Amino acid sequence: MFAINRENLKKSHQTIWFVIDFLMLGLLIFNLALIIFDSAYGFAGVQDFFQQSVPAFYNFYQPIHRNFIFYDLIFVSIFLTEFFVRWAEAVWHKTYQRWYFYPFIHWYDLLGCIPTSGMRFLRVLRVISIVYRLHRYGIIDFTRTRLYRFIAFYYDAFMEELSDRIVLKVLSGIQEEVRRGSPLLESVHKNIIYPRKDILVGWISDRVADLASQGYAPNRDALRRYLERCVAEAVHQNPELARLKLLPIFGKQVRGTMEEAVGDITSHVINQVMEDLSSSRNHDFIDDLVDVFLPDHQKKLVYKGTDDTELAQRQDNEVLINLTLEIIDAIKEQVHKKRWREQL
Repeated sequence: MFAINRENLKKSHQTIWFVIDFLMLGLLIFNLALIIFDSAYGFAGVQDFFQQSVPAFYNFYQPIHRNFIFYDLIFVSIFLTEFFVRWAEAVWHKTYQRWYFYPFIHWYDLLGCIPTSGMRFLRVLRVISIVYRLHRYGIIDFTRTRLYRFIAFYYDAFMEELSDRIVLKVLSGIQEEVRRGSPLLESVHKNIIYPRKDILVGWISDRVADLASQGYAPNRDALRRYLERCVAEAVHQNPELARLKLLPIFGKQVRGTMEEAVGDITSHVINQVMEDLSSSRNHDFIDDLVDVFLPDHQKKLVYKGTDDTELAQRQDNEVLINLTLEIIDAIKEQVHKKRWREQL
């Protein structure tokens, strides 16, 4: 059931109206329950059941059923009184721009007062409006009720199933278009990726710089020792350099000096490359590298005459198509997962 927030009720300074809301809510629920029961009581089988099983209740309710319109008019008179009081209050406080706007905005309150079977159930909308108003002002919290959680859960489940089927249908259509050689990939490259090449180059440049500085700097000494061992093994296995040991007097020294020099040069070159990659100077290198993978559309037309270029381009397109299809398959697999089942 609803838990009434007394603090918000005091802060609202509309206690009297909220009390009326609660009274009207109780009357509406009772009236709707009575309407539903009387509708069911109208069947001859139901009347026979009460006549045989509960004759006292049958004798009590039979006059009410025959004159139900009269008893319903009692509720209607109360509802109309409350309606006109609220209309007067809205005119007094100028809630709406025109005094006659209130009955049009609250049409369901007015039509629900018509005592016919088709209009009576519009009173359900009045129940919903009262509950919403109380919830909006924080007097009650409808989201904590079991009914709300039950409806919200199955509504979310229904919407997830519906949206998943739509998304899967769309993704399958995209895959079919890609397999048929749709110009989608060329359009993505030409109109989306290439115009943003500078942004892509800047992002890759920053990532490479971060990886080079964070990955190389802490392991510089270990990498140098590793290179020195590799160079020493290569020198020992090289037959031409092994003959230096045959030189009289300085053979071993020359070989050792050369081994150290090669190791220093190799370490220096690698160190310089990693420092360049970890600095802003790597931007031009990354730019050239991106140009290889994302050539300009106009530049690709220049080389279109060579067979090797056309073959390489077709192979690149096949790789890109397969990659796109695999990405869409991964998305479809993720869409297939039902979150509402996990919650259940």
